[in-house]
Amino acid sequence: MDNDVIVIGSGFSSLATACYLQQAGRNVVVLEKNEQLGGRASVLEEEGFKFDMGPSWYWMPDIFERFFNDFGKEVSDYYQLKKLSPAYKVFFGKDDVITIGDSLDKIIETFESIDPESGSKLKKFIDEAKTNYSIAMQELVYKPGISISELVTAETISRLNLFITNITSEVKKITNNEKLQSILEFPVLFLGAKPEKTPAFYNFMNYADFGKGTWYPEGGMNEIVKAMVSLGKSLGVKYLTNQEVMSIELEGKEVSWVETKTNLFHCNLVVSGADYAHTEKLLTSKLRNYKSSYWQKKTFAPSAFLYYIGFKGDTEKLAHHNLFFDTDFKAHAEEIYDEKCLPKDPLFYANFPSKTDASLAPEGMSTAFFLIPVSVDIEDDVTMHDNYLDLILKRLEACTGENLKDRIVYKKSFGVTDFKSRYHSCRGNAYGLANTLLQTSVLRPSIKNKKINNLLYTGQLTVPGPGVPPALISGKIVSNYIKKKNL
Repeated sequence: MDNDVIVIGSGFSSLATACYLQQAGRNVVVLEKNEQLGGRASVLEEEGFKFDMGPSWYWMPDIFERFFNDFGKEVSDYYQLKKLSPAYKVFFGKDDVITIGDSLDKIIETFESIDPESGSKLKKFIDEAKTNYSIAMQELVYKPGISISELVTAETISRLNLFITNITSEVKKITNNEKLQSILEFPVLFLGAKPEKTPAFYNFMNYADFGKGTWYPEGGMNEIVKAMVSLGKSLGVKYLTNQEVMSIELEGKEVSWVETKTNLFHCNLVVSGADYAHTEKLLTSKLRNYKSSYWQKKTFAPSAFLYYIGFKGDTEKLAHHNLFFDTDFKAHAEEIYDEKCLPKDPLFYANFPSKTDASLAPEGMSTAFFLIPVSVDIEDDVTMHDNYLDLILKRLEACTGENLKDRIVYKKSFGVTDFKSRYHSCRGNAYGLANTLLQTSVLRPSIKNKKINNLLYTGQLTVPGPGVPPALISGKIVSNYIKKKNL
């Protein structure tokens, strides 16, 4: 089959790339390994329950709006957003909960009720985070990561200290209360690194949290996938599922053919939004950007044990989003990044989307999604998953009095091994490479193959990094580079 551009994978970065290149006059075909489009943002529908399989937080709504605006569209043309109130709850023990409101004023009031001296300091911190957000989102994150000079601007030079110091040191200036500190450190977990290893400049994630708010797209996160596919189809993009790419073939120094299990696609350009390390395995070793040892040395964001639960009834004390910090935050982080072992008493995240959207469950039922961050490279199985589910459900009941275990009517787990098999995820990571100082911008894997003229990469292992909004940005970065270089 003759085509112009082949995009491998259909995660957010791939879907964005396809739209931008088709808009630029290319003829784009998206090849997806699995049975549905969306990559990690797939959807699971069983027994009347509907679950987002991966991303569940909708932050940074301006990035989504900017994407659709690039095509003369708006988010509201495709799906409706609801701002969550409260944004989320954080549980520290029995009847010990901090509720994060839907505005900065409410959040400051909450902080002051716990630490009276923290309010003005938090306001100053968020003001600075807002400035960093503006610098990052208007300039830095849309750079291709080709040259270190991309990081050198008047704004970044004036804020150089924020690249040298870390999130933890800045948070400690706001409050001595460890619970409030953990809430301020939580957003950088989306960046996949320990707060003390994350440059203070990344406090822009705190502005994304407290300043921009937490939203929910009606129908779930997969509605964004549907919206992007609908946009792509209107532009002329073609999408094929159940097309696992088995090899990338060259003529001279350029890709000429992409082979799946069932088809052979001739093309002029390939952009892979599939796992970067896996994509390189489709090439002979001399054509790869990086050796296998390179990936073993990198600091990956965590993997995860995920649970999709359907249960009878509803919950009273839980919000749409809930964080359980009733154990040692630092100990769990050390188990993930330093010891690389199974957590003894992990923090976890509990999502109850049917509290906001009743369409996700049968009448009289509810849906829940649980996530336990774990180290990459762990060997896991269903028995291990079940043991951890029992553990967190007991803790959930101890903190809230809500007994969910006896009301479960459907459950399915997903773990490190599943990330590897379903997504070809390098070392079983869930979020990509951590955004540490030595893995930022030009120090992340290159968007271009250095030995093949017409093979490029997009997604969470390259610039700008992990997360859904960065994935949209990544698609624009690689597309702009392709257009600039006339590839």
